[in-house]
Amino acid sequence: MNNQHYLGHVRRDDPLYGYLRHEIQPLLNEGKQQRPEYRVFRLNASNDVFLYEEKYTGAKIIGKFFLCGQNKNADKAAERLTREFDSLCIMRECGLKGYPHHVARPLGCNYALNALLVTENCEGELLSKVILAAIHNGEQEQLFRKLTALGYFLVTLHNRTTAGVRTDFNHNCNYMDQLISKLLRIGGIGQGEANELYWLRDQWRQQARMWEDQQVLVHGDATPDNFIIGSGLNISGFDLERSHCNDRVFDVGRLAGELKHFFLRATGDRQAAEPFIGHFLWEYACHFPNRDRAFRSITSRIPFYMGITLLRIARNSWVSREYRRCLINEGKECLRRYSI
Repeated sequence: MNNQHYLGHVRRDDPLYGYLRHEIQPLLNEGKQQRPEYRVFRLNASNDVFLYEEKYTGAKIIGKFFLCGQNKNADKAAERLTREFDSLCIMRECGLKGYPHHVARPLGCNYALNALLVTENCEGELLSKVILAAIHNGEQEQLFRKLTALGYFLVTLHNRTTAGVRTDFNHNCNYMDQLISKLLRIGGIGQGEANELYWLRDQWRQQARMWEDQQVLVHGDATPDNFIIGSGLNISGFDLERSHCNDRVFDVGRLAGELKHFFLRATGDRQAAEPFIGHFLWEYACHFPNRDRAFRSITSRIPFYMGITLLRIARNSWVSREYRRCLINEGKECLRRYSI
């Protein structure tokens, strides 16, 4: 799934070994092993995430520890674990399992083992690799096809989880405030630029369209590294600790902003991602009774969500000073489109 780094085996005197052997192994239908052996691989992820492979059966599972070096608050770790486990269950209950829409099957959670979530392992290629292949290897048609599949996945998730209440856009304004504060702390922007962003936030807050749609359950972190591409229309989603109820365009705009970032960083061309973003939005909109109306509604709201996505990327420590400035400028250009 991700890049893997082999670490060794789980020791038999480790409490994790007993949990995997007695609680998780029986759920895998891979045959009973009297003395299973678990190989351990570290995966690239924001939390401590590992792949465990049983030596004799080849069965693979994913273990995600919410209490880790990046998050040492036990209460917050438990809250995130609960949110992700519940979101996985809800989405699967809505039919997102199997072909073509799939979310990882939760196998167990253990709060005593550093807030551990165990899920099935989903095989396939990350969407991020498909994007990079389109940029560097000319495989644009493959990316168009997979964006069609992703639009289908997301609209299915959203339409099956409509909450029946209006979007509270204040939550997204508060999230933008957090991003602005972080950029101020790291010196990415000064107070004058922060004030401009606060002003732009308020212009969006005054737009009736930002409040009119119904809330749905969103993935919450719809980035190219959180979707696995299979054959045909098959898409698997994972990493749902930020799932919550929000405007559907929160997810759609996050993915569109990520596409812009991938192409901008690789090519320096501000417009390079536009054909793919437009295709993704049009394919998402095709699943509504009135495709044109849905497309207009989504595209009228998406500049805000693309803008805050670019600000979100800009706050990362791995971003160079020059590229951070580029992302902030692009984010502001999106946010200035509040009057369309």
